[in-house]
Amino acid sequence: MKITFVVGLLITVFLKDSSQQCFPPYASNQPERKTHADLYSGQQGFSLALLNAINKIMPNENLFFSPYSTYHALLIAYFMTGGQTESYLKKVLRLDQSQNKSDIYAAYKTDKFITQVLAKSAPYEFTNANKIYVSDAVPVRDCVVNDFPEELEKKNFKTDAESVRLSINGWVENTTHHMIKDLLPRGTIDETTDLVLVNAAYFKGIWEHKFNPDLTKQEIFYVNPSKQIMVDMMHIEETFKHDVSETLGAHILELPYKGDNISMYILLPPFTNTEDSIEATLKNLTLENFRSVVENDNLISRTVQVALPKFSLETTIELTPVLEYMGVGNLFQPTSDLSVISDEKLSLTDALHKAKIEVNEEGTKAAAATVLFSFRSSRPAEPAQFICNHPFIYIIYEKVQKAVLFAGIFRRPH
Repeated sequence: MKITFVVGLLITVFLKDSSQQCFPPYASNQPERKTHADLYSGQQGFSLALLNAINKIMPNENLFFSPYSTYHALLIAYFMTGGQTESYLKKVLRLDQSQNKSDIYAAYKTDKFITQVLAKSAPYEFTNANKIYVSDAVPVRDCVVNDFPEELEKKNFKTDAESVRLSINGWVENTTHHMIKDLLPRGTIDETTDLVLVNAAYFKGIWEHKFNPDLTKQEIFYVNPSKQIMVDMMHIEETFKHDVSETLGAHILELPYKGDNISMYILLPPFTNTEDSIEATLKNLTLENFRSVVENDNLISRTVQVALPKFSLETTIELTPVLEYMGVGNLFQPTSDLSVISDEKLSLTDALHKAKIEVNEEGTKAAAATVLFSFRSSRPAEPAQFICNHPFIYIIYEKVQKAVLFAGIFRRPH
């Protein structure tokens, strides 16, 4: 059998009382507050591990991806798995080991509802959506139908696979406001496909302090000590939170988006005569050090002269080796256990992630989608200056959930 698992980004509702639920709700039909808070307790650690894993497999390249999208795709997979496969995913996602799957399901549904409500009044756009596409030839457990009424869709993979592929790609494209196109290439879906798990994510934020387009000009970007490329460099002088971290070996800048719930954090290592400054900062970017930046409010508000490249970047990442490196165990092996969704034997064999970001004077647009499927066969002179004219790390962080939405490494302009 063939299964496809896609990840991109959206959000949902509270539990329904049903005797056919896979994950029985609490007696009060509401999860405890702590349960929801714990849903993302390990997401930061997962995000940093994913950043390091992708960088190891794709060194010396521009990187951009969504840990949030990947996290949610694997979360849906976690709900569908049992046995050892479930244990692998729970560990990789860094979910609270003391909570059972019912706790986590309740938190997922609550989070989906809260995110939808907040999105209606937020000054930015953020959507996170999950889909479970199942072959109409596969008998799906009634409890899965009841537990995932918005996510689950039956599709005729056996006789109309190409139309299904186009339909899935169309859903991802619409959810990401046409930023992610053709997520599933031709040939990835055929008559042997049984299951496609999709998560699609989209974010559009306006800078709290916009860059003046009249100040944008061509300047040198130092890719390495021996290579320079011209880039459109944006400029602004404004009050920002900033610090120089000896622990991380980098200058840190927070660029907030309107609403102050989401910010881009830039980690700018010193420009040295070697090419390993990014690697050194990544090595120092432990969970403790990351939290000291985004949670402990250690950054100091001051007037900063900022220079930041204006750029657009799209990346496609083969996630299977990345996730196996992170420890998903037999998820992509024939021995995997996806017994929650059906009595039929199903297995995943591949994963794909596609992400795109646009950074300009107005703000940032970013989107991502991940798919897992099977086949039959200038350095700063002083703290008041933050000149991003050499490689840097950037992270888009949501402060309410304390979740990493997007992350990347900018090593060179196109």
